[in-house]
Amino acid sequence: MAVVSHNTGMGSRVKGIEGGAEAPSSIRLFTYNCWGLKYIAKHRIERLQAIGRAIATTVPTPEIVGLQECWTQDDYLTIRKHTRHILPHGKFYFSGIFGGGLAILSKWPIVESNMVRYPLNGRPTAFFRGDWYVGKGVACATIQTGSRREDVIEVFCTHLHAPYEREPNDSYMCHRTAQAWEIARLMRQAIERGHAVVGLGDFNMVPSSLAHELITTHAPVQDAWKALHPESSLGAASHPLEKERRKEIPNARYNLQENGATCDSVLNTWRWSKQQQKQLFKGEEILVDPTTPDPRAKRLDYIFFGNGFSETLCSTQWAIDNARVGMTHRHPDLNCSLSDHFSVEATIVRLPRGLTTIHHDQPKRSSTHEQTTAGALQTLTNSSLHPTLYTSYNPSPTSSLLPVPVTRTPSPQWPSTGLPISLAHLSPSRYDEILTLISTYMAREYRQRRLRLGHFLLSIAVSIICFIGIWWTNRAGWSFLLVFVSTINFGGGVIDGLIGGLFVGSEIRALKEFQWEICQAKGMAEEPISGDSGAVRSNGEREREEIKGIRAKGLEEENKSVETEKELWEKVRGSEEYLGKENVRRGFR
Repeated sequence: MAVVSHNTGMGSRVKGIEGGAEAPSSIRLFTYNCWGLKYIAKHRIERLQAIGRAIATTVPTPEIVGLQECWTQDDYLTIRKHTRHILPHGKFYFSGIFGGGLAILSKWPIVESNMVRYPLNGRPTAFFRGDWYVGKGVACATIQTGSRREDVIEVFCTHLHAPYEREPNDSYMCHRTAQAWEIARLMRQAIERGHAVVGLGDFNMVPSSLAHELITTHAPVQDAWKALHPESSLGAASHPLEKERRKEIPNARYNLQENGATCDSVLNTWRWSKQQQKQLFKGEEILVDPTTPDPRAKRLDYIFFGNGFSETLCSTQWAIDNARVGMTHRHPDLNCSLSDHFSVEATIVRLPRGLTTIHHDQPKRSSTHEQTTAGALQTLTNSSLHPTLYTSYNPSPTSSLLPVPVTRTPSPQWPSTGLPISLAHLSPSRYDEILTLISTYMAREYRQRRLRLGHFLLSIAVSIICFIGIWWTNRAGWSFLLVFVSTINFGGGVIDGLIGGLFVGSEIRALKEFQWEICQAKGMAEEPISGDSGAVRSNGEREREEIKGIRAKGLEEENKSVETEKELWEKVRGSEEYLGKENVRRGFR
């Protein structure tokens, strides 16, 4: 592929595709959480090397890859070494104290990139969780897939704040919802620039969550798996909304094929008990029946997609063709899963101009795919299974899951007004839920700030008392004890003072911004345009109407003041005439 250097306007020179290069007719997308925590994740180096080899040998070959929890640049370079021949372009994103763990690999040139940090991203006091220290955010990349102006795809790779409790009791739910709002805004802006959008990552949310609803509504983008599997689960089998559907507890195979479960599967060795893991690492063979009930498995990893729209740019239209769960095989030597997540892989296809939908009851498959699928079915029914189910379920890292009926569905169409139809707002009650969530969390932070600043002031008083005690005591032991208490007390107080005065203050200001934006969105949702029940007023239209109202009110007040002034002058004139008559009568003139 011929490339040429050009300036992006950002002070750096990158390579773009030379004129005449044809844009691809399809793009294969891939997202994967590598679980590469340094010093914490077991067998990290061996697993990351195997991940690189697996990506390089996956069929069909991935063309745009988003990685999460690839924390060190050495691990990123290890994966790049194995995949450079199929993904020659890549970017490792630096963020936070320990790095954001995000990377994007591409078959085509990355002409522009940046890292957008989330304003709300955990708390520094939760050092044992680490979300705040890694500086989570959105890795953004603009990829030039062809020589034409519209042959651009904007890729957003992210890793939202982890849920440490079940919703709605998760104390970080407010942060995760705010992060979903931020990435939805970024994707919407890219769509409005006329570019196709791809969102990849570990979103740490289930399909029924408020964060998922925000992204698919406000971006607007499609959840690739949900578009192809509309009846897939809303969460784990134990989730309240999933229980209301009164479905049987799915087995491991169904969760992979139909529910797209990528986390907490019984097939993933890192989700087993410690006793089972010990047996596995000792070399014992542990088989998992694919029909084993899998009540905890859920979908946390997503591929979102949306077509671009611009009044000045005729953007190429794409459609979602297929999606699958991958990377389910184990490490060939360690016999463990490659990560604590499975990958999500999807393909989008370019639509011919003028075509908006393509429907296939059963997509055509190559003979190789059919042979692989038949082999997988035969192995699943064979009593002599390989020690790992993954080898039987996916005979090799390059194999696919069983085929499913596919409907290629493009993103929603855009009306002539320039606003997307699917940019419909949530119901006002959903915005009220978010505002309640923000208010509750903000009250908690105000309370935390008072307590921490109070502790800081108290520590100053205690230290002063300790110094006075040292002055009056004559015993070395007591003096040492008072100095020790004063030092520890004052150190803790200073830390709490910094957190309460600086961090919590910054967090409250970010919460206020988020609150204002949600209030605006709610206001727009409650005010439809007259004569068009399906549309909403833009900010500019609302501002213009407000200005008109202010002007009308000003004119009304001005008219009233003029009338009042006329009345006063008439009274003055009447008074002058009255005084003149009186003066004449009394002989003053």
